[in-house]
Amino acid sequence: MFKNSAKILFLFAMISGSLITISANSWLGAWMGLEINLLSFIPLMINNNLMSSEASLKYFLTQTLASMLFLFSIITLIFLMNFSFFKNFMLYSSLMINSTLLLKSGAAPFHFWFPTVMEGLSWINNFILMTWQKIAPMILISYNLTHSFLLIIIWSSIIIGSLGGLNQTSLRKLMAFSSINHLGWMLAALLFSDNLWLIYLLIYSFLTLIMTFFFKSFNVFYINQLFSLFMNYPVIKFFLLINLLSLGGLPPFLGFLPKWLVIQSLTMNNFLFLIIVMVMMTLITLYFYIRICYSAILFNSWELNWNFKTMYKSFNFKILSLLSFISSTSLIFINMFFLY
Repeated sequence: MFKNSAKILFLFAMISGSLITISANSWLGAWMGLEINLLSFIPLMINNNLMSSEASLKYFLTQTLASMLFLFSIITLIFLMNFSFFKNFMLYSSLMINSTLLLKSGAAPFHFWFPTVMEGLSWINNFILMTWQKIAPMILISYNLTHSFLLIIIWSSIIIGSLGGLNQTSLRKLMAFSSINHLGWMLAALLFSDNLWLIYLLIYSFLTLIMTFFFKSFNVFYINQLFSLFMNYPVIKFFLLINLLSLGGLPPFLGFLPKWLVIQSLTMNNFLFLIIVMVMMTLITLYFYIRICYSAILFNSWELNWNFKTMYKSFNFKILSLLSFISSTSLIFINMFFLY
């Protein structure tokens, strides 16, 4: 991607579109930023193969539908605000606006397009779709919070994101359902604090960066491809397990911190039953994370080959080692910082 000057231009345009949306002081300005972001991301998705073309077309059609409904909802809301006897109907426009933004984000039950689009994209584009493309819609949702409606979305995202990943053999679809589950947690954080949502997003983006960097470095897309990889590179097994457990939110890894902060906020607001469901669904996500490494952990190979020896000297391996170290030890250092 980054060797192509045209794609770099589209990347900056995509970032600019999100920044326009975030800084806009009107709904129409926010809509314009979302459209710039969409039209800039489409060329980045296309990689001269059938799957990426199909994925980009699905993404374009879904996002166009969401944009049309978003614009219609904005116009309806502006119209209703000018007439006092229509103010009771403003809630429906607010719900419509949030629904279109959740469709753009890929939250359940508006997630029908998300796993299939992820399946056709490269790992770099998947990383952008799972992280950056969620920022602008979620900030707009924070301007227009409808608590009861968002609680339904949180429930559905966490449950569908957990159960949907159970029968997946594709790593891209598995990461897609994981992203839907994490989106439910981020929406729960957004209900109580913008800062809490930002912390969760930053840590989730960092952990997702590690996973996508790992999968891209070794060019793996399915679980069965990992078995031969683990047999040739046993140390990779350890790195992958640490990062998957961190992404699942298991202590004492970094991914536990944002989930613990969300649980604290939910406890203070008496959402106890929601906490129980969220924790139970997180255990299911941990199961399908561990399943990726489980078969490979049972079988060890002590044979070294030249690829294994040269891998330790490669730049990607050094970066992966550093990122895995940060992921596994950051929570300990954060605790030490607050203790002293």
